[in-house]
Amino acid sequence: MLTSKQRAYLRAKAQKTEPILQIGKGGLTENMIKQYGEALEARELIKITVLKSSEFSPKEASDEIALKTGADVVQVIGNRFVLYKESIEKKRIDIDDITYYNTTSRK
Repeated sequence: MLTSKQRAYLRAKAQKTEPILQIGKGGLTENMIKQYGEALEARELIKITVLKSSEFSPKEASDEIALKTGADVVQVIGNRFVLYKESIEKKRIDIDDITYYNTTSRK
């Protein structure tokens, strides 16, 4: 479970990130869940777009993928959402070390 400071830090990092995956009318298959898990392992922080043709809302999709991959939902905004899961082999983001993150001083 992420703290509010960790979530704020990850939201700021995700702001510069482009969506790498999308959910369309095909829904969420086991193969897609596997793909999301692999992307999380490789990148730790991913942004996903939910197309209008999808049967899932962004909130529903984010909750389902987070549950099945063991990830945390960082943010759901519009038709996009951001997930975070600490990588086992390719750790890039050290959120355990975030003791203070000032959200008012973004540049």
